Amino acid sequence: MDFHIIVNAARTGEKKIAKVCERFAAAGITAAVHRTERPGHAKLMAGELTSEKKERALIVMGGDGTLHETLNGMRDFENCALGLIPCGTGNDFAVAAGIPKNIAKAADVIARGTPSAMDYIQLADGLKSINAVGMGIDVDVLKRAYGRGGGGKGKYLSALVYCLNHFESYDFTVEYDGKKEKHYGLIAALGNGRQIGGGIKLFPEARLNDGYMDILMVDYLSKFKTVFAFIKLMLGRINAIKEVTFARVKRARFQTEKPCSIQAEGEIYDGRTLDAHVVEGGLKFFLPRKG
Repeated sequence: MDFHIIVNAARTGEKKIAKVCERFAAAGITAAVHRTERPGHAKLMAGELTSEKKERALIVMGGDGTLHETLNGMRDFENCALGLIPCGTGNDFAVAAGIPKNIAKAADVIARGTPSAMDYIQLADGLKSINAVGMGIDVDVLKRAYGRGGGGKGKYLSALVYCLNHFESYDFTVEYDGKKEKHYGLIAALGNGRQIGGGIKLFPEARLNDGYMDILMVDYLSKFKTVFAFIKLMLGRINAIKEVTFARVKRARFQTEKPCSIQAEGEIYDGRTLDAHVVEGGLKFFLPRKG
């Protein structure tokens, strides 16, 4: 298997790249390094690298956004595998996967391991999500956080507090597991991983390879209840709130009066419909060994 490292050059220094190449070389692996030059470049490179029906491992050195781009650029899921060395701000997927923050240790997970089958979320319009996809207040929170100079848990929390006081809930209909429900909600989200925003545990019980997505819907909350909901959210107990609907599903389709904005791994897409299903074991990924 050929190894290719896709590096978010804007956030990853040369010393970190050299350390990873050193760990790979110690395991007898020679890896080609590809540095991104602009937004969307990781997706283009992933497409080129996986278009030849060859066994290749794409190793992302970056955060959730670079991982999202790479996944959505991949063309060959049968012969190619994905890996991550977390170098981002939030690294939410790395937490769910148990990938070490330490660069050398994360590189060793890949150099000494083999890819495992893992789920991912597939949207009807072709978009893929490896961690979480959603609509509602989380999109507004991200837009506000990015408008203040980027992500990170601190900026996300600050934006969340603001949006909880200003966001206007809206009507949507959802179909899942043979059910059809109407909601007047703050957020509707689907999770493969456990958290978003650098540590906000929306899906505390989610698993990467259980064949399901975790669905979370939060209906309108009064300002008074919002305070207690925020505390439970920080404790990873969001599904203990009465206004929260939580389930594990194979497929879910949300309908709104008009196309809305959605977010996937923190990347925002306007004018989309959130219609998704889980692709069970559809992705080969270098995950840490258990035990």
